[in-house]
Amino acid sequence: MARSSPAIEKISAEAVLGPAYPIKHWSHSSLMAFLRNPLAWYKRYVEHVYDTPSTPSSIVGRSAHVALQHFYGGLGKEGAVDLGLEHMRGVADFEINFGKAKSRRAQKEKRAGMEREYLQAIGFYLARPPKHDVLAVETSAFAKVPGVPLPVKAISDLVVRSKADPKGLDIVDHKFVDSFSKQGNRKTLFIIQALFNYYTVKEKFGKPVRRFVVYECKKTRNADGSAQMRRYAIDFASCAEEFAVFQRLLKDATTEISRPRLYLPNPSDMFEGENSFDIYRQGLVEEWN
Repeated sequence: MARSSPAIEKISAEAVLGPAYPIKHWSHSSLMAFLRNPLAWYKRYVEHVYDTPSTPSSIVGRSAHVALQHFYGGLGKEGAVDLGLEHMRGVADFEINFGKAKSRRAQKEKRAGMEREYLQAIGFYLARPPKHDVLAVETSAFAKVPGVPLPVKAISDLVVRSKADPKGLDIVDHKFVDSFSKQGNRKTLFIIQALFNYYTVKEKFGKPVRRFVVYECKKTRNADGSAQMRRYAIDFASCAEEFAVFQRLLKDATTEISRPRLYLPNPSDMFEGENSFDIYRQGLVEEWN
């Protein structure tokens, strides 16, 4: 009897039955994308197609994050600002959603406006930067959440020694915004992001994680001369209900993506509604099974 070839013998059960889940882990951005627009989520996080241009506002924010990454990593203010500006200038035109700016001249003016906005925003922040005992900058980690089959991943802007708990850690997150959040530390998006970071930082550092601290920096100057920065702190010691809801949400979302389903667009999504509907119209995504 002829022997089976080694290639055939090594076929895994996953190759025969298909993967249990279309993704390997959850992140805050992927969960929010799934809840907002399942078809856009499928395109980015399952098919790994990243062709949706970024808004000028998001590029300004990312550039400011680059500057703060280097600043809190030990570089001086001027050098950090320059590296953020270098990052912005390295973004190609095709990666930017210029909106109504269609001509080369209009797009050049738009980019100049983005640079001015960036320099103003990072200037506001660095005028009186918050001081921390920094342990890690832009740290990435995975962790397991009780009752959830898939792990979670998060990137923390800063991990610092907690001023509220000498034995614990705080996570610091920076946001560059057009207007301050009205809900403050009760904003649902902040809480969900905080919990992703809680599990991953606790897993990576092996220490208690006490707070998630958000600094919002308003990019445009306040006409009344009020502060350009606001600080919100989420204390994990008082988040028992939020932990339970977070675990249930992740578990339910994981169950939802594990079943055979059609991914439908959300045309009302202000960021990717049109793109997701074009994909649906052209029939480019089949049922996942």
